Amino acid sequence: MTQKLLAAYAEKTSGTLHLRERSYRVATSLMSSFRYAWAGVQYAFQTQRNFRIHTAIAVTAIALGSLLRLSPVELAVIILTIAVVMGLELINTALEAVVDLTVGKEYHDLARIAKDCAAGAVLVGATAALAVAAALILPPLVYPVLGTLF
Repeated sequence: MTQKLLAAYAEKTSGTLHLRERSYRVATSLMSSFRYAWAGVQYAFQTQRNFRIHTAIAVTAIALGSLLRLSPVELAVIILTIAVVMGLELINTALEAVVDLTVGKEYHDLARIAKDCAAGAVLVGATAALAVAAALILPPLVYPVLGTLF
């Protein structure tokens, strides 16, 4: 059955199957697992605008936290929050690829729902990250300015 599906997919995609052949193999070593994982991060960075935006915001948040001399725990909370958002963005990208692979160029309501829900998960995570950044970065950033006024 799997061979028939692969053959049908090979015909349908005409030539792109060779790009995916290795994805059906189990990683032979820990290093190859890390290479595959890093390839996913690179793919997301190169192809997903929102992933690049999240990366820029993450670098800014960490730099601001360091410049403001936040405590190690506060920096850890910011870094963990960033990791959650970036992870959600990677899952969103993977889900969109799987849905596109399954549905192809046809429209399907369930495909829209899956993509919208995955994007919604990223939105919820990013909103929470914004709240964490506001709680941890804004006070030491704003207090020197507002503290002199009062």
